[in-house]
Amino acid sequence: MCAGSAVAVLLLTAGCGLGSESPKKSNAVQPVSDSKKLGSEYGSGYGSGSDTGYGSDPGTPTVGEAGKNGPAGQLKVAELPNLGGAVTDGAGFTLYRFDKDTAKPPKSNCDGDCAKAWPPVAADDATAGEGIDAGLLGSVARADGTRQLTLAGWPVYRYAKDAKAGDALGEGVGGTWHALGADGKPAAAAKKPAQEAEKTEKGVELSVRQNASLGGILADAEGRTLYRFDKDSAWPMKFGCLDACLDAWKPAQPVDKAKVSGIAAELVGSVKRPDGSEQLTIDCWPVYTFTGDKEPGDINGQNKQGLWFAVTDKGKKAKAAG
Repeated sequence: MCAGSAVAVLLLTAGCGLGSESPKKSNAVQPVSDSKKLGSEYGSGYGSGSDTGYGSDPGTPTVGEAGKNGPAGQLKVAELPNLGGAVTDGAGFTLYRFDKDTAKPPKSNCDGDCAKAWPPVAADDATAGEGIDAGLLGSVARADGTRQLTLAGWPVYRYAKDAKAGDALGEGVGGTWHALGADGKPAAAAKKPAQEAEKTEKGVELSVRQNASLGGILADAEGRTLYRFDKDSAWPMKFGCLDACLDAWKPAQPVDKAKVSGIAAELVGSVKRPDGSEQLTIDCWPVYTFTGDKEPGDINGQNKQGLWFAVTDKGKKAKAAG
């Protein structure tokens, strides 16, 4: 176990040394004859969105105009990492729904700065491809007179920060934006029952989960990804995450070594923090969960500020393949 005193710099026991990492046929939706091209009036800015859940920051690269404002094309269901099946447009861009909209009746509540960050998808030219029920496609009139695509009644959007096909950076933004499932519900909801079953299996308190881009990474009993902080250290033990840092990054609780799966028990330990509480360590590094992760398997903390990294099954920093 990595033990120490209740100060910011703690010495390690002998167990923690310098070895730590110093095509199917498609059905067309009934076209809307008076539809206009959506998005062209929104410009390239995103709005601040910091207190509205829009999730946009000035200066962040966006998808190109063709991707952001182009026709929906042939919708299909694509498998996305950590989300499972999600709806994408004809160019492969992830489509989203907004929890503050309504489906019965269909109504969009995203205008102004919100619509800059979340460009509405035009109803023109949308067709149902693989995995999509054409009967669920429709349209809704927006405040500016344009018509927006709907799926199961939910208005459909793209996200300005998604730079390429397959990106899903909008998932979970503000707790109100979600990648769209083929039934109109959030895509991640379809995975949740399986995830819940997995996390409770055999009472495992620490396990390894496979991530499409990071490989095997550690998760706690609730399926939350565990992270380490480059401003902490394992030798000598030093806590870099204190005070306000702990609002976003929560020290992981120690676990029973007999209830770990996929990682060598000798890499698992604990350490006393300056406030006297005990924190889980992996290969002598204190580990944390991230409040920005909303669902089991989320990795929204990965490479945050270039300092936070998910932890691999070997106790090292996880890095994206390629």
